[in-house]
Amino acid sequence: MKITPELYSDMTRQASPKSNSKANITAAFLVGGTVCAIGQILLSLLEACGLDRTAAGTWTSIILVGISSICTGFGWYQRLAKLAGAGTLVPITGFSNAISSCAIEARSEGPILGVGAKIFTIAGPVLLYGCTAASIYGVIYYFTAR
Repeated sequence: MKITPELYSDMTRQASPKSNSKANITAAFLVGGTVCAIGQILLSLLEACGLDRTAAGTWTSIILVGISSICTGFGWYQRLAKLAGAGTLVPITGFSNAISSCAIEARSEGPILGVGAKIFTIAGPVLLYGCTAASIYGVIYYFTAR
């Protein structure tokens, strides 16, 4: 059987799950916005407790990463991701989830060859190319900004 582009397109359309874009976008917006609002509330509370802006921002990040890792460990983050989709990709909590998920999956292989070797399976390329790009841009900026 020869599969033409039109036949392939029809087959994919039939096999693909139907999605409700309006509901998906709304859920992503609400969940992502809620995560950001929680971060802002934490930042404001920590500043109200007497921390300067930099220290409050650092502690806010630490708390959000910790909460995200705990939620990943209990399986709550994955359930939320099924509901909210891209709304759970808010940078710091999504990154924490990506690293925690890899660590949880690799724990049966031991702390060194399992967790230690595989913790950055998903996040590794982001770190590698992000640091490489930042270094290249920094060198270019150094020589051109004089």
